Amino acid sequence: MSDLYAKFFPERTPLRMLTVPHGPLENSLHEIAEKYFLFPFIEGALGSRMIFNGSQKIIWSINNYLGLGNCDKLKAAEDEIRLRNGLSLPMGARMFSGDTPMQHELEAELADYTHKESALLFNYGYQGMFSMIDSLVDFKDVVVYDSNCHACILDGVRLHAGKRLSFVHNNIDNLKILLGRATKMVEKSNGGILLISEGVFGMAGDQGRLKDIVDLKKEFQFRFLVDDAHGFGAMGATGAGTGEAQSAQDGIDLYFGTFAKAFASIGAFVSGDKHALDFIRFGIRSQMFAKTLPGVFTETNLLRLRYARQHPQLRETLWTNVNILQEGLKKIGFNLGNTNTQVTPIFLNCSVNEGAKMMVDLRETYNVFCSGALYPVVPMGVFLLRLIPTAAHSLSDITDTLNAFAETKSKLDSGYYLQPLPVAVMEKLTSFKN
Repeated sequence: MSDLYAKFFPERTPLRMLTVPHGPLENSLHEIAEKYFLFPFIEGALGSRMIFNGSQKIIWSINNYLGLGNCDKLKAAEDEIRLRNGLSLPMGARMFSGDTPMQHELEAELADYTHKESALLFNYGYQGMFSMIDSLVDFKDVVVYDSNCHACILDGVRLHAGKRLSFVHNNIDNLKILLGRATKMVEKSNGGILLISEGVFGMAGDQGRLKDIVDLKKEFQFRFLVDDAHGFGAMGATGAGTGEAQSAQDGIDLYFGTFAKAFASIGAFVSGDKHALDFIRFGIRSQMFAKTLPGVFTETNLLRLRYARQHPQLRETLWTNVNILQEGLKKIGFNLGNTNTQVTPIFLNCSVNEGAKMMVDLRETYNVFCSGALYPVVPMGVFLLRLIPTAAHSLSDITDTLNAFAETKSKLDSGYYLQPLPVAVMEKLTSFKN
């Protein structure tokens, strides 16, 4: 027997290792990692340029695809909502004391927008997804899911008491094999199959093969759940999501979206057949035993949804910016992987130290802030920079960013980041030492 805390030393989790002397970062970097690379403070009014480390940077790490988070017209209306209703109501869990007509109005509009019979509002995307999976399946059922699914899906699958099978990312041949295996399992258990994929995979930016998966219903019996957190509001002819973009929405049984990405807010939902959503409504523990989404966010989300539907030019601006940024990065010579969405990853062939120094150089020399990702956020051995273009970014933001990336790529290719960064750059980081 040992103390529970004994496993905390030495630090073993990959991200925590970035902050300790025996980790992968050299001394000058691990000392600042916890405040500079992890848990950074980005301050000032929400926009494409904000304050980091005391100076203004072009920000490429804010989930605000349609630019609604800094829309003055919306902010004025939302201030009126806050002053009228406050921040507390409704109090309590929705099932017992927290239901309101506004929630039902938002659900009706979400169902209409996503071309489904009904919709169910959740407090948050992460807890909504993993708890919904738990409510849908029991020990007789089999869950089949894409290997690159988001952590919220993986956590939901871990709660599952039955069998679970993971297919190779977007590999339909492998999926067919596993569906065949799952079919044999449920024939014995008298259960069902829940298949889970994403509309837009949030780190690599590629779309799930929703249409191809829907076509498999001709051969196999399963229900299809799609997490379209990054696609809802941004993908498709009307912004209704990746299912709309692939003409596959009718074959998606449960369509999950959030307000945290395109709408720069809080909250999530699932839409689908009414009888299925009623079953979830009475069994989803994270909603039954938690305070409901504050009314100010419910009303704000409805306001933002309607505004986005009435202003398709926001989505057009987003995609104009996406295309300019991604084509520019490709011309410079960066590897963007297989992204075919607004998510813009840059896969770097470098060490952790080189990638970290490039991030520092981008931020401190060129005033460009983007996020970096290592395992377990991305697969082992991958160093990824990710940019999130929005409708709020200007052409000047993009031009300045492309110039910065052109110069830092030349430095990376020449071996510049194998050496210590200039003293003048490192001196800017003294406030971040733990």
